[in-house]
Amino acid sequence: MIPPGHFMVLAEVLPGREQALRGVLAQMNSGPGQADPANRLLPFGRFDTLHFARFVILDDATQGDLHAHGVNPVSLPTYLAFLGDCDGPGERQLDEFVRVAQGGLLEVFAHCVGAPDGANLAAWLHARDLPVAAAYANWIGRTVRRVREERALAEALASRARQLAPASPQALRAQLVEFVAAERRQGRLQVAADPPTPAAWWWRNLAHAIAIPLIGLVALPFLVVLSPFLAWHLRKLERADAEIAPAPDPGHVAELATFEDRCVTNAFTALGSVKPGRFRGTLVVVLVALLDYAARHVYGRGHLTRVQTIHFARWVFIDGGQRLLFASNYDGILESYMDDFINKVAWGLNLVFSNGVGYPRTRWLVQGGARNSQAFKNYLRRHQVANSVWYKANAGLSAMDLARHGRIREGLERAAMTDDEIEDWLRSM
Repeated sequence: MIPPGHFMVLAEVLPGREQALRGVLAQMNSGPGQADPANRLLPFGRFDTLHFARFVILDDATQGDLHAHGVNPVSLPTYLAFLGDCDGPGERQLDEFVRVAQGGLLEVFAHCVGAPDGANLAAWLHARDLPVAAAYANWIGRTVRRVREERALAEALASRARQLAPASPQALRAQLVEFVAAERRQGRLQVAADPPTPAAWWWRNLAHAIAIPLIGLVALPFLVVLSPFLAWHLRKLERADAEIAPAPDPGHVAELATFEDRCVTNAFTALGSVKPGRFRGTLVVVLVALLDYAARHVYGRGHLTRVQTIHFARWVFIDGGQRLLFASNYDGILESYMDDFINKVAWGLNLVFSNGVGYPRTRWLVQGGARNSQAFKNYLRRHQVANSVWYKANAGLSAMDLARHGRIREGLERAAMTDDEIEDWLRSM
């Protein structure tokens, strides 16, 4: 199994260069925000380990909300973020970008502070590659290659099944198994076995799975002793929290709409300030760490709690933890995406995002908040940032399609199936 990797290069945009940068980024697109896989600057389609990638200019219009907490916001720079999800380490993917598209990357990052040259581009990117605080992958180990092979297999089987004469389930499956074997012998179908899991990753993942509960056990006595004070302080803060969720600016919504709903999958990027104070700052770090633990060890097989439409998602702290960036790739329209979370896991949204400035007011971290659906949707829209460039490796495939293709392959590779199982398998084609 090849585990997923992530990268997020964050570079400060030179003053006065934002519009020129937007013009360069637009050259990568075949439509508003939609990357041309063969564009001259960074031909995303040439990288067979890249699932998703995006360029987004982070200009936070909600910094003024800090005034509601009695804090005068400091002037923060405008950033260019280059982020993506890949097979294997993100650092290796960045090196591959440099090998194939050095000139295009130099043209993009020439608009950033401390712009690199050809000799130090790789080191420059690595130095600005921020660690991911929490990351979710729909199916850990499902590579770009596997997605493409299973898609081709499912399409070939569906086409062949339509050509077969009526027969018993066992006879139909036997014919399809033989058909795939013949196609593989002729080199027309590839169904490669998963490679072995890297030992270093396996050990790190095991250590993480053990260490976090151990830290919790060590901290538990202190938390029990401090819990009355922590609970009192939390409710004190929650009662005083400012809720800032007016209807978003129509111009901002119109800009976002030009980039959305152009295929079955959308990209969501949002940025906001963490509520000031040591309590909130520590709490959000702990909760995001627990979220990362769940994503790595519990929810890596097709669903994040009960939500099944997300391909990848991440949470990244920037500016020394003052702000939190959230980015995801999800199926369907934004309205259904938000409703899915509100209806199925509002408490989970509240745990993390209630620590953001202006979030709809919560009670005991989990109540309220996102359950005030209109205020929550307004909050998200206000904090959403338009993606300048977005790439998806397997256009037209939803997360449900990927799962269905995987089940088709699994049915093909099983030693035996009952008639009922075969009929279900055939219906999935």
